[in-house]
Amino acid sequence: MGVINSSSFAKLLWPGLNKIYGKAYNEYPVEYTQIFDSYKSSKAYEEDLGTTGLGLASRKSEGNSIAYDEESQAFLTRYVHFVYGLGFQITREIFEDDQYGQVGGRRSRGLAMSLRQTKETIAANVLNRAFSSSYTGGDGKEMCADDHPNYSGGTWANELSTSADLSEASLEQACIDIAKWTNDRGLKIKVMPQKLIIPVDLQFEAERILMSPYRVGTADNDVNALKQMGKFPGGIVVNHFLTDTDAWFIKTNAPDGLKYFTRRPMQFAIDNDFDTETAKFKATERYSFGWTDPRGIYGSPGA
Repeated sequence: MGVINSSSFAKLLWPGLNKIYGKAYNEYPVEYTQIFDSYKSSKAYEEDLGTTGLGLASRKSEGNSIAYDEESQAFLTRYVHFVYGLGFQITREIFEDDQYGQVGGRRSRGLAMSLRQTKETIAANVLNRAFSSSYTGGDGKEMCADDHPNYSGGTWANELSTSADLSEASLEQACIDIAKWTNDRGLKIKVMPQKLIIPVDLQFEAERILMSPYRVGTADNDVNALKQMGKFPGGIVVNHFLTDTDAWFIKTNAPDGLKYFTRRPMQFAIDNDFDTETAKFKATERYSFGWTDPRGIYGSPGA
């Protein structure tokens, strides 16, 4: 168990240092809130239950009874809230003898930064693992798959039939695929693309594809259909915690897609050990990230 003591920061005990660096870096604004819909929870876990809905109406012949359909429960998704925490300890001596006021205050700010970036990492991992069969949702499939099952039978896809890099053509095909989605009983639903989510590696390519008034990379004077039709009203979301340099995602307006539950917000605490006079600082919070309806997202791992 590590303890910050006089030998950990011997130079802080003596005057004459010009600059202490390593703790004053800027951070990116919170990014997970642009991807996940936020909810609060007061339980150990939350569950979302799907329903199948009703099918198409059938023709009724004169004098015959009307046909009756039924709904049933479908896939169940559970969000289990975990606690994430970190702390540090400092001796009374180093706290008293620190000539620069670095040990307590700056370590506390560093602790907050660690927890914030832990949350960003946990959130981004939902997308980083989107194509891995080791991480499945309520329907037993990974978040982005070409064979999501309907509870009533059949399958549907929220990724390209052939994986492709980010391009005008791949985005247009994704928009076409989304426009053809149906509910569990085969009825057409109006799900629309909202945001393009990309790693930092694709930010320039995404800007060229979506923001130019004309098609990119051609000598023709054709309009940029994606921009002209307003296919991504939420714009481009660059996430610095995505690990695949050529994977890209589309967040849709489907309800109950990617979700984030706060069970307990970040809390700081401090205590002292009576015998050693060592001060203990800690921060914890409890939350969960995941997805319920995969129609909330569309993705490609790249070519």
